[in-house]
Amino acid sequence: MADPDDNKFLFLENDFRNSGVAQADWAAKKMVWVPSEREGFEQASVKEEKGNEVLVELSNGQKVKMNKDDIQKMNPPKFSKVEDMAALTFLNEASVLHNLRERYFSSLIYTYSGLFCVVVNPYKMLPIYSEKIIEMYKGKKRHEVPPHIYSITDNAYRNMLQDREDQSILCTGESGAGKTENTKKVIQYLAVAASSHKGKKDVNPDSVAAAVVKQQQAGSLAYGELEKQLLQANPILEAFGNAKTIKNDNSSRFGKFIKLNFDVTGYIVGANIDTYLLEKSRCIRQANTERAFHIFYYMVAGAKDKLKEELLLEDFSNYRFLLAGHVEIPGQEDDEMFVETLEAMEIMGFTEEERIGMLKVVSTVLQLGNIKFEKERNNEQATMPDNTAAQKVCHLQGINVTDFTRAILTPRIKVGREVVQKAQTKQQADFAVEALAKAMYERLFRWILARVNKTLDKSKRQSSSFLGILDIAGFEIFEDNSFEQLCINYTNERLQQLFNHTMFVLEQEEYKREGIEWNFIDFGLDLQPCIELIERPNNPPGILALLDEECWFPKATDVSFVDKLLNTHTGHVKFSKPKQHKDKLMFSVLHYAGKVDYNAANWLTKNMDPLNDNVTALLNNSSSTFIQDLWKDVDRVVGLETMTKMSESSAPTSTKSKKGMFRTVGQLYKESLGKLMTTLHNTQPNFVRCIIPNHEKRAGKMDSNLVLEQLRCNGVLEGIRICRQGFPNRIVFQEFRQRYEILAANAIPKGFMDGKQACCLMVKHLDLDTNLYRIGQSKMFFRTGVLAQLEEERDLKLTVIIIAFQAQARGFLARKAFSKRQQQLSAMKVIQRNCACYLKLKNWQWWRLFTKVKPLLQVTRQEEEMGQKEEELKAAKEVAAKSEAELKDISQKHTQLLEERLQLETKLQAETDLYMEAEEMRVRLEAKKQELEEVLHEMEARLEEEEDRSNTLQQERKDMEQQLQLMEAHIVEEEDARQKLQLEKVAVEGKVKKLEEDVLLMEDQNNKLLKERKLMEERMADLSSNLAEEEEKSKNLTKLKNKHESMISDLEVRMKKEEKGRQDMEKAKRKVEAELADLQEQHADLLAQLAELRAQLAAKEEELQATQAQLDEESNQRVAAVKRVRELEVLLSELQEDLEAERAARGKVEGARRDLGEELNALRTELEDSLDTTAAQQELRAKREQEVAMLKKAIEEEGRGHEAQVQDMRQKYSQAVEELTEQLEQGKRVRANLEKAKQTLEKESADLSADLRSLASAKQDVEHKKKKVEGQLNDLHSRFNESERQRTELGERVSKMNVELDSVMSVLNEAEGKNIKLSKDVSSLTSQLQDAQELLSEETRQKLNLSGRLRQMEDDRNSLMEQLEEETEAKRAVERQVSSLNMQLSDYKKKLDETVGTVELLEEGKKRLQRELEAANNEYEEKASAYDKLEKSRSRMQQELEDVLMDLDSQRQLVSNLEKKQKKFDQMLAEERAVSSKFAEERDRAEAEAREKETRVLALARALDENQDALEEAEKTMKALRVEMEDLISSKDDVGKSVHDLEKAKRSLEAIVEEMRTQMEELEDELQVAEDAKLRLEVNSQALKAQHERELHARDEMGEEKRKQLLKQVRELESELEEEKKQRGQASGSKKKLEGELKDMEDHLEATSRGRDEAVKQLRKIQAQVKELQRELEDSRAAQKEVLVSARESERRSKAMEAELLQLHEMLAAAERARKQAETERDELSEELASNSSGKSLLSDEKRRLDAKISQLEEELEEEQANVESLNERLRKSQQLVDQLGAELAAERSSSQSREGSRQQLERQNRDLKAKLQEIEGQGRSKLKSSIAALEVKLREVEEQLEIESRERQANGKNLRQKEKKLKDLTAQMEDERKQAQQYKDQAEKGNIRVKQLKHQLEEAEEEAQRMAAARRKLQRELEEASEANDTLNREMASLRSKLRRGGGEVAFSSPSPRSSGGGGSIRSFGLGGSVSRRSAIKENSVELLEEEPRSPSPPLEPRGEVDTYYPDE
Repeated sequence: MADPDDNKFLFLENDFRNSGVAQADWAAKKMVWVPSEREGFEQASVKEEKGNEVLVELSNGQKVKMNKDDIQKMNPPKFSKVEDMAALTFLNEASVLHNLRERYFSSLIYTYSGLFCVVVNPYKMLPIYSEKIIEMYKGKKRHEVPPHIYSITDNAYRNMLQDREDQSILCTGESGAGKTENTKKVIQYLAVAASSHKGKKDVNPDSVAAAVVKQQQAGSLAYGELEKQLLQANPILEAFGNAKTIKNDNSSRFGKFIKLNFDVTGYIVGANIDTYLLEKSRCIRQANTERAFHIFYYMVAGAKDKLKEELLLEDFSNYRFLLAGHVEIPGQEDDEMFVETLEAMEIMGFTEEERIGMLKVVSTVLQLGNIKFEKERNNEQATMPDNTAAQKVCHLQGINVTDFTRAILTPRIKVGREVVQKAQTKQQADFAVEALAKAMYERLFRWILARVNKTLDKSKRQSSSFLGILDIAGFEIFEDNSFEQLCINYTNERLQQLFNHTMFVLEQEEYKREGIEWNFIDFGLDLQPCIELIERPNNPPGILALLDEECWFPKATDVSFVDKLLNTHTGHVKFSKPKQHKDKLMFSVLHYAGKVDYNAANWLTKNMDPLNDNVTALLNNSSSTFIQDLWKDVDRVVGLETMTKMSESSAPTSTKSKKGMFRTVGQLYKESLGKLMTTLHNTQPNFVRCIIPNHEKRAGKMDSNLVLEQLRCNGVLEGIRICRQGFPNRIVFQEFRQRYEILAANAIPKGFMDGKQACCLMVKHLDLDTNLYRIGQSKMFFRTGVLAQLEEERDLKLTVIIIAFQAQARGFLARKAFSKRQQQLSAMKVIQRNCACYLKLKNWQWWRLFTKVKPLLQVTRQEEEMGQKEEELKAAKEVAAKSEAELKDISQKHTQLLEERLQLETKLQAETDLYMEAEEMRVRLEAKKQELEEVLHEMEARLEEEEDRSNTLQQERKDMEQQLQLMEAHIVEEEDARQKLQLEKVAVEGKVKKLEEDVLLMEDQNNKLLKERKLMEERMADLSSNLAEEEEKSKNLTKLKNKHESMISDLEVRMKKEEKGRQDMEKAKRKVEAELADLQEQHADLLAQLAELRAQLAAKEEELQATQAQLDEESNQRVAAVKRVRELEVLLSELQEDLEAERAARGKVEGARRDLGEELNALRTELEDSLDTTAAQQELRAKREQEVAMLKKAIEEEGRGHEAQVQDMRQKYSQAVEELTEQLEQGKRVRANLEKAKQTLEKESADLSADLRSLASAKQDVEHKKKKVEGQLNDLHSRFNESERQRTELGERVSKMNVELDSVMSVLNEAEGKNIKLSKDVSSLTSQLQDAQELLSEETRQKLNLSGRLRQMEDDRNSLMEQLEEETEAKRAVERQVSSLNMQLSDYKKKLDETVGTVELLEEGKKRLQRELEAANNEYEEKASAYDKLEKSRSRMQQELEDVLMDLDSQRQLVSNLEKKQKKFDQMLAEERAVSSKFAEERDRAEAEAREKETRVLALARALDENQDALEEAEKTMKALRVEMEDLISSKDDVGKSVHDLEKAKRSLEAIVEEMRTQMEELEDELQVAEDAKLRLEVNSQALKAQHERELHARDEMGEEKRKQLLKQVRELESELEEEKKQRGQASGSKKKLEGELKDMEDHLEATSRGRDEAVKQLRKIQAQVKELQRELEDSRAAQKEVLVSARESERRSKAMEAELLQLHEMLAAAERARKQAETERDELSEELASNSSGKSLLSDEKRRLDAKISQLEEELEEEQANVESLNERLRKSQQLVDQLGAELAAERSSSQSREGSRQQLERQNRDLKAKLQEIEGQGRSKLKSSIAALEVKLREVEEQLEIESRERQANGKNLRQKEKKLKDLTAQMEDERKQAQQYKDQAEKGNIRVKQLKHQLEEAEEEAQRMAAARRKLQRELEEASEANDTLNREMASLRSKLRRGGGEVAFSSPSPRSSGGGGSIRSFGLGGSVSRRSAIKENSVELLEEEPRSPSPPLEPRGEVDTYYPDE
C-alpha cells in the first residue's frame, strides 16, 4: 500500500458527507444552485415558491427572486466529492462543476464521469506516480481503487489480456491541460507492468518516475532495450514537435497515436507512432511571448565549436524566423536539453550522419528566413541583392546557388508544350521561401517519425494485440477559427461520436444483463449531421469536398468557396451564416460543443499547400543522400506548373496525368482520420478528458466558467446528457433495502425474504411511477432525481422517529431527575436528623468511650481472615498451573496450524496458477469454439446457397438444352438458305463479270463525256454563283414576308405540322416495310433498264458523232457571240450610268420639291398663327402663296416634261425591241436546237455514267447484302419495334398535343366569339367600375378623415406614453425610497440595540404609534378589498380586450381578403381589355393586309398588261426599223465593203432577238405565276375572312360566358355586403354592451391602466395597419403589381404585429410578476412599519400622491375609452368596404390569371415549336450537305428533260425520277445508319422523319406564301426598271433614226456594234430583270438545298436562260 501521507491525494476523507448534521442541514434549507457570473454557480436556499418564481437566499444573506428554470437542484451531502459523477442523483452542470471543484481543492485531480476519467491539471507535483502507487493499482478493478490514470491503464491492459480485444486510451483537452503528461504516465505504467524484464529485482522506483518525467536517468534503469527506447522516443518527438505557447511551456503542436504491441503473455514486443496536424507554420512565425519548436533553441544554444561551424549557426537575433529572439523557459536550460536530445537519438539508434543531416535541415529552415528580396524599380520583378543566406542554404542542402536563385526568382513553367521562365514578384518569392521552409520541416518531422517507428518495430516476437494511446487536441473555439480548427473540431466530432456509440453499447449490455426493458437509442447518430456536413463526398458535397472541388477550379477564391458553401448548405440544420459578421469569408457550423464561426481566409492555399517545383527538383538531386531521401516523392508536389494550369484551364483536365499522385491536405487528413477511426472502432476505447483549471498556471485556483466551457467542449456534459436519457443511478438490492426500508417498514413481512422481492414490495409501498425506475437482476435502476426524492422522504421519516425518540429520552431523563431529587430530599432529612443527634451526643462521655473502644473489637477476627487468605492462594496456584498446561497445548497446535497453512497456501498458489492456465485455455477454447461455430454456420449457409445454386443451374441447363435443340434446327435451316445463296452468288458473279467487261467499254466512252461534263459543270458553277446572289436577295425578301404574314401562317403551319406528324407516324411502319420491297423491285428494274440503255447507247453514239461536228461549229459561233455580248454589256453599263445620273437628278428635283412643300407647310402654319396680326403680314402671306403657286406650276411643268421624255424613251425602246426581236428569234432557234441536242447527249451520258456507277456499287453491295440480309432484317425488326415504341410515345404526345391544341383552339374560338359580346358588356362593366370608383373615392375621403383622427389619437397616445414614463419614473423613485427605508430600518435596529436604556421614555410614543398603526391597518384592509375588486375588474377587462383583439384579427382578415378580391377584379378587367384590344388589332391588321394584297395583285395585273402593250409596240417598231435597214443596205453602193460588218451585226441582232424572245417567254411565265398567286390570295383572303368570322363568333360566346361570370361575382359580392351589414349591426350591439360595461369600471385603477396601455399599443398597430391599408388601396388603383407587393408586406407586418402582441402578453406577465413582487415588498414594509414610526409618514405622503395620480388616470382612461369606441366604428366601416373591393379584385384576378396562364402556355408551345423547327433545320442541313450536289444535278437534269420531252412522257419521267430519288435516299440512309448505328440510332430516325416533315412544310407553306410576296415585289421593281430602260432606248432609237435619215451610209454603218450593243444592252438589262424574278421563284422552292452553295464571282450571262426555265417539281 501507499504511504498514509500519499493517501490523502487519492482517497476521500469521510469527514462530513456522511454526517447527520450535513444531511439535516441540506434537508432543512432546500439547497439549490443559482447562476453566478463569477463562480459559474452559487449555493442558495429556497425560501418561498410562487408559480414560476422562487425566492432564494444566497450564502451572504442576500435574497433574490429567480425563475424556476434558472435554478438547478443540489445533490444531498451523501454525494459530496463522489468519485463517479454518473452516480449523482441530480446530473446537471452545477453539480458536476461543484464536484470537480471540491475534489480539486482536496488535491483529488482524477474523477470519473461515466466512461470518462476527468483530469484537472494541479500545476504542482503530486506523490501519486511512484512505484508503490503502481503496485497498488496492479490487477485491481476500477471500483476497488480511487480514480487514477493508472486504473484506466490497468483495466485496459487486463481487458486486452483477458478478452483478447485491442484497447485504446483517448486523451483530449486544451493546450496545457496535461494530455502529454498523462500519456507519459500511461507509457510509464505499461513499461513497468508489461516489461519483459520483470525478473530483475534492482528496479529503482525513484528512477522510474524520474525516467518518465525528465528522462535523465534512463540509461541506469533496469528496463529492457525496447522499454528504454520507448521512453526515449518521447524527448525526440518533444524536441521537434513541442513548443512554448502562452498557455503551456511544453505544448505539443501535433496529435499522436502511440500503438503499443503486446504478445500473448502480455509483454511489450513493439510500438508504432502516428502523428496528425503538425503546426508547421510555427517554424516561420510565432506570437511575442511564444517560441518556435524547441529544437531551434536547443541547437543554437547547445551546438559548440566544430558542430556550430559545420551547421553555419549564428546568434539568436540574426534569425528572422525567431521573432522574439532567445525566449527562455523557467527551470529549463536549452544547452542541456540539446545534449539529452542527442543522447536520446543515440539510444534510438540514429547514426551520426543522420543526426548531422537532421540538424542541417533545421539550420536550413532558419537560414531560409534570412533570404531577403527586393523589388526592381521599373517593374514588379523580385531580385536578391544579397545572396549570403542563399549560399548558406545551398551549402547545407548540397545544391547549386545559381540554380537555386534562378528557381526562386525566375522558375521554369510548362505552358502547353513550351517551357517558359516566369518572373516572380517579391510577394511570390517570399511566399515560395516560407512554403519551402514549412515543407522542409514537415518532411524532416515525418522522416524522424518513420525512423523512430523503424527502431520501435521489433519483429522477434509475434504481436497478439495492441493498446493505443491517442494524444490529440480537444475541441477549439477561438475568436478567429481557421482551417486547422475545422480539422481539429472534425476529429473531436468523430471521437465524441465514438464515445456516444460506446456508451450506448455499454448501456445496452448493462440493461440486457439486468433484463431491463428499454428502447435503445444510438446517441452516436446525434452527431451524424454535423459530421456529414464536413466530410460528405456528394449529394450534397460537404465542406471538405467543396474545398477540394474549388481547389481545382480556375480563378477560384475563398469568397467563391464560401458562396458555393452557402448555396449548397443554406438549409442544413448544422450550418448557418453568422449575422453579426459582415465578412464574406465567415460561415458557422453548429458542433456538439457549440456554434463555431470559421474564417475561410487562405483556405484554398492551405488545402493545396503549393511549392516551387523547380526548387524541389533541385533538392531531389542534392549531393546529400539524406536530403534526397527527404525529397524522394517530389513528383507528388503541387508545383507552379499545376497552379498555372489550374488558373488557365477550366477544369482539372491538365493535371489528369497526375491523378492519384497529388492529394489535397483535406483529403489526406480525412483519409488518415478515417484510418484512425477504423482502428479505434476495432478497439475497446477508454476516455480521458484533461481540464485546464486557469490560464495563470496557479495551483489551487479554478476558473469556473473556463472549466464549464471545457466540460462542454470535451463532451463530458454531452455524456451526462446521454446519462439523463436512461437510468443513471444504480443501487444494489441489499443497500436499497438497508437504506430505504424505513420508508416501507410494514411492507416487508418478518423472516427471510429475497432482496429483489423485498425491493419490489418496497417500491409498491412507496407508490413510485414505473417510468422512474427499473428492477434488474441484482440492482435497482433509477432516473435522475429519484434517489434525492427518496433521501428527502427518508430524512423526513428519520426526523419523525428521532423526534419521538428524543421525546421518550427527555421524559425518561426528567423522571429520573425527579426521583433523584426526591431521594436527595429524604437524604437531606436523614442527614439533618443525624446531625441533630450527633450534636446531642458529642459531649456525652459514654459516646466518647464507645467510639474509642469499637475499633479494638476487630483484633480477635485476624486469624480467621488469615486462614481464608491462604485457601484463596492455593486455589489461585492450581488455576495458574492449569492455565500453563493449556497454553503449552495451544502453542503446539498453533505451530502445527501455521505449518498446515503454509502448505495450503503453496498448494493454493499452485492451484491458482493451474486455474489461470486452465481459464486461459478455456477462454481460448471458447473463442475457438465460437469461431468454429461461426464457420459451421457460414458453411451451412454456403451449403444452402450452393444447393439453391445447383438447383437453379440444373434448371438453366435444361433450358439451355432446349435452346440448343432449337438452335440446331435453326442452324440446319440457315445452312440450307446459305447453300441457296451460294448458288445465287455464283450466278450473280458470272453476270457481274459480263457487266465488268461492259463497264470497261463504257468507261472509255465515259471519259470522253466527262470532259464535256466538266465544261458544263463550269457553266453550272457560274449559274450557281448567280443563284447564290439571288438567294441572298430572296432571303431578305422572305424575312420581310415572314414579319408581315407570321400572324396568319403560324396557326396554319402548326395545324399542318400536327396533322402531317400524325400521318407520318401512321405511315412510318408501312414505309419501313415497303422500302425493302421497293429496293428489291428497283434492283430488278435497274437490271432491265441497263439492257435498254445499252441498246440506246449504240444509237446515241451515232447521233453523238453527228452532233459533234455541229457542236464544233456552234462553239465557234458561241465565241463570237460572247464577244458581242461583252461589248453590249459595256454599252449597257454606260447606259445604266446615264440612267442612274438621270435618276439622281430626278431625286434631287423631288427633294427640292419636298423641301419646298415643307417650307410651304411651315409658311402656312406661320401664316395661320399670325392671321389676325397686321395687314402687312397678310400681304406677305399672299405674296408667298403666289410664289408657292408659281413653284408648284414649275414643278408640274418639270414633271410633265420629264414624263414626256420618259414616254419618248419608251417609244424608242419599243421600236428598237421590235427590230431586234426578229433578228434574235432566228439565232435563238438555231441555238436552242443545238443546245437541246447537246443537253440530251449530256443527259444521256450522265445517265449512263450514273447507271454504271450504280451497277458497280450494286455489284459490290450484292455480296454484302446477301450476307447481311438476316442482320438487316433483325435490325429492321428492332428498329421497327423501336419505331413502334416511338410511334406509340409520339402518338401519345400527339394526342396530348391535339388535346391541348383542341383546348387552345376552343379557348381561342370562345374568346373570339365572346369578344363582340364582351365589347358590349365592357360598357356596362365600365359603368359598374365607375360606380365602384365613386365608392372608392368616398372610402378614401372617409379614410382621410380617419387618418386625421388617427393622427390625433397618435398625439394622445404619445402624451399617454409620456405620462406612463412619468409613472414608471415615480415607481422607480418609490422603489428607491423603499430601499432607503430598508437601510433606515437596519440603522434604526442598531440604534434600538444601543438605546435600550431609553425604552421606558419611548413607551408612550410606542402606544401612540400602535394606535396609528391600527388605523393604517384598517386603511390597508380597505385598500386590499378595493384592490381585489380592481383585480376582478382587470381580469374581466382583459377577457374583453382579448375578445376585441379576436374581432380585430377577423376584421383584418376580411380586409385582406377584400383587397385581394379587388386586385383580382382590376387585373381581370385590365387583361380583358388588353385581350379585346389585341383581337381587334389582329382583326384590323388581317383586313388591312388582305386589302393591300388585293390592291397589289390588281396593280401587278395592270403593270403586266402595260408591259405586254409596250412589248407589242416595241416589236412593231423593230419590224419597221428592220425594213428601213434593209432599204438602206440595198440602196448603198459600197455593199461589198461592209458585208463582213453586216454579217456581224446580223448575228448580234439575232442573238439579241433570241434573248428577247426567251425573256418574253419568261415574262409570260411570271404573269401566269402572278395570276396563280392572285387566285391563291383570293382563296386565302376568303379563308381568312371565314376564320375571322368564326373567331369573332367564338369571342362573342366567350364574352357572354365572362359576362355571366362577372354578374355571378357581382351577386356574390352583394351577398357578402349584406353579410357585412349584419355583422356591423352585431358589432354595434356588442359596442353598446361594452359601453355599458366600461361605465361600470371607472373605479378600477390598476387593471384599467394596464388595459389602457395595451389598448394604446394596439391602437398604434391599428393606426399603422390603417395607414398601410390606405397606401395599399391607393397603390392598387395606380398599379396592380405594386398591390401584390404591398399585400405581401402587409402579411409580413401582420405577423410582426402578432409577434409584438405576444411580446405584450409577455410584458403583461412580467408586469404581473413585478406587481406580486411589489406586494411582497409592501407586506414587508407593513411589518416594519409596526416598529418604525418615521416610515409611516413617508408612506402616507406617497399614498396621497398615488391617490391623486389614480384620479387623474381615471379621467384619462374615460377619454381613451371614448376614442377607442369611435375608432372601432370607423375601422369596421373601412374593413367592410375593403372586403367588398377585395372580393371583386380576387374574382377579376383569378380570371385574368387563367387567361394569362393559357396565353403563356400558347407562347411556350410556339417557342418550343420554333426551337424544334430550328433544330430540325440545323440537323437537316448538316445531314443533307453530302447529298446537296447530287440533288442539284438531278434537279437540273429534270429541268432539261422537262424542256425536251413531250407532255405525254412527263408522267413517266416524274415517276422515274421519284424512284431514283427514293433509291438514292434509301442507299444514303442505309450507309448513314451503318456508320452511326451505335451513336445516333434514335437521332437518325427522328431526324429523317423531321426532314420529311420539313420538306412537306416547305413545299406546302412556302410555295403558297413566299412566292406571292417575292414575285409581286420583284415584278414591280422589274417593271419600273424595264420602263426606264425602255424610255432610254426609245430616245436612242429616235436619235439613231434621225441620224440614219439625215446621214449617209458611213454614218449609218460606221459603228454598228455600238448601236446593236446599245439596243442589246438595254434589252439584256430587261432580260436580267426577268431572270431575277425566275431565280427568286427557284430560290423560294429550293431554299434548303441551295443554302450552303459557295459564292463565286458573276459569270457570263449567256447560260442564264438554262436556269430561267426551271420549274421545281417538288
